[in-house]
Amino acid sequence: MSQEFLDLPQLVSAAGSVRLPGSKSISNRVLLLAALADGVTEVRDLLASDDTERMLDALKTLGVGVEALGGEAWKITGCAGRFPVKQAELFLGNAGTAFRPLTAALALAGGDYVLKGVARMHERPIGDLVDGLRQLGADVTYLGNDGYPPLQLRPASIQPGGVVKVRGDVSSQFLTGLLMALPLTGETVAVDVVGELISKPYIEITLATMARFGVIVERDGWQRFTVRAGSRYVSPGTVYVEGDASSASYFLALGAIGGGPLRVEGVGRDSIQGDVKFAEALAQMGAVIETGPNWMEAKAPAGGLVAVDLDCNHIPDAAMTLATAALFAQGTTTLRNIASWRVKETDRIAAMATELRKLGAGVEEGADFIRITPSTVKPAAIDTYDDHRMAMCFSLAAFATPLRINDPKCVAKTFPDYFERFATVTRAAPVIAIDGPSASGKGTVAARVAAALGFAYLDSGALYRLTALAAQRAGVAWTDEAAVAAIAARLDVVFTESDIRLDGVPVGDAIRTEAMSSGASQVAALPAVREALLFRQRAFNTAPGLVGDGRDMGSVIFPRAPLKVFLTASAEARAERRYKQLIDKGFSANLADLLSDLRQRDERDSQRSVAPLRQEADARLLDTTHLTIEQAVKQVLDWATEALQ
Repeated sequence: MSQEFLDLPQLVSAAGSVRLPGSKSISNRVLLLAALADGVTEVRDLLASDDTERMLDALKTLGVGVEALGGEAWKITGCAGRFPVKQAELFLGNAGTAFRPLTAALALAGGDYVLKGVARMHERPIGDLVDGLRQLGADVTYLGNDGYPPLQLRPASIQPGGVVKVRGDVSSQFLTGLLMALPLTGETVAVDVVGELISKPYIEITLATMARFGVIVERDGWQRFTVRAGSRYVSPGTVYVEGDASSASYFLALGAIGGGPLRVEGVGRDSIQGDVKFAEALAQMGAVIETGPNWMEAKAPAGGLVAVDLDCNHIPDAAMTLATAALFAQGTTTLRNIASWRVKETDRIAAMATELRKLGAGVEEGADFIRITPSTVKPAAIDTYDDHRMAMCFSLAAFATPLRINDPKCVAKTFPDYFERFATVTRAAPVIAIDGPSASGKGTVAARVAAALGFAYLDSGALYRLTALAAQRAGVAWTDEAAVAAIAARLDVVFTESDIRLDGVPVGDAIRTEAMSSGASQVAALPAVREALLFRQRAFNTAPGLVGDGRDMGSVIFPRAPLKVFLTASAEARAERRYKQLIDKGFSANLADLLSDLRQRDERDSQRSVAPLRQEADARLLDTTHLTIEQAVKQVLDWATEALQ
């Protein structure tokens, strides 16, 4: 997988099963409470991700015993409420599930600490949590802008019998952080929630996890939470982390869109995570849902998905998946009560609106809602904003069109091998990649194979010829790499059965002259031009399939093509074919010159530094020197029948 982008072909189906990674929310809660507990806790099925790494690193820095047991198991030796290291600076990246609860715990832990993160973390508000901590007597200083990290924490002066007021309408992580830290005060403390509490299911996770470690929180509805004096954390021994319910949403949606059945294992109807209710929202869209105690399964409805108008306060993270599922629903989908999206890893309402519009959807956004009307989906490069959920949500759109996901590695925050798991349960529109030297007959063979199979056809050589033609018309030299690449990036090309259109106008034989052949070979040797045309070529990989011909179809453009053919012929046979082709079209031609030119081009194409012409190890060799077109086509179709089963 590229570090910069991942190109996804159009998908045609999804089915199978996926074992989910551990829940991020549960993982970091369990780690912190195990660290604060009296005793040794063995944590199993812990999520391996950036967020948990930040928490583990922080706990080690604070002197907590942290030992890897292999697999996803860790042994945490608790410090009974007092961190051994009293002075430290912690870098917590963009891990909100580590930053917020650690802020609360360290503010009451009696030490001198500095907490920092990436630039985006320093833009995520924390003022309501700090205000609550200060009401308890905590000493918290903003080191940058008021209300935002980084923070300086010094020993608190705890006020007995306190009542803390905290807003509930920004982030449930503020209340979670406060509640988990309250046993450190040694006092009875009540927390009053001001306004409506958002993301209530995440508070349920907090209360359930605290109870596992021996601290029972008394609550009066969703407005008052009380922790009694003398409450302390005690290790329960071994804790198993549930699979991540938010991550389940992507695979359930894949099943609902791509046919299914697709089963997720590790989370089910007995889960303590509110995001399991995503399955109910998907069912409202028409999906066929089945659940067990530790699994859920989704299938597509016979009539397709339908739009919903939904209050998403109870599934804030999983609701993002509904926004991309809306691309496949009949009607306009409205997701409400999602103000918390604006203070996540990015402003998710704005980001989602921007990227959905790139795909052609109609989008309306407000302070706490987003409304999506599907339209004809078009290929696009999706920006992910260093936000794992943006990358995973938009992978679903590949059922409508080929996609480019920029910065796919951001999924490491919660699901490092997401795209590998994604590939195991999805099936892409197949590609037959036919490569070979100039005049080998690959274009004719590829076009006929495509017609026989009902597949789309890509003449990659034509794209380079069209780039050369467009550059010539624009007065740009074929050697001017930057200028030619800019032309390639905005090339408006449409292939039809009978012609090729450039900027809406048929080009006819203008790209088939020897001069344009030479120009195509020259511009194809320019790395920036090849990069500009890479996604353009991959965007032709649509359902039901594609036949592409060129010189690097199997090596660079479609390296995972199920059938790769290297089609060649002797230089003499190819020169004779090109000579006859030109004469038949009324062009003058010289056989000796054509042979010399072909040999030079073969040398240039095979020796170039970028994507040289070569037979891939997994490509089938087809020498057409003594074959008719019909024989060559039949051979490729026979191979296709075998490869595409």
